[in-house]
Amino acid sequence: MRRPILLLLTCLAFAAIAGCGNKGPLFYPPPEPAHPAPAPAPAPAHAATAQAPASASSVQTKPLNGQ
Repeated sequence: MRRPILLLLTCLAFAAIAGCGNKGPLFYPPPEPAHPAPAPAPAPAHAATAQAPASASSVQTKPLNGQ
């Protein structure tokens, strides 16, 4: 008598574990594009448009209290 009860409890435990998980419709990942788009070429840096970083002496600061 003890063996059928253990078998029933084991089956119920497996059924309870199998019932856990995601509920609702299946999730499909988005489709991948057939041909990946080529990356745009970086624009060349011109010496005339490039700006040098500001030096510490050219930066103007104000105190926090606004004076």
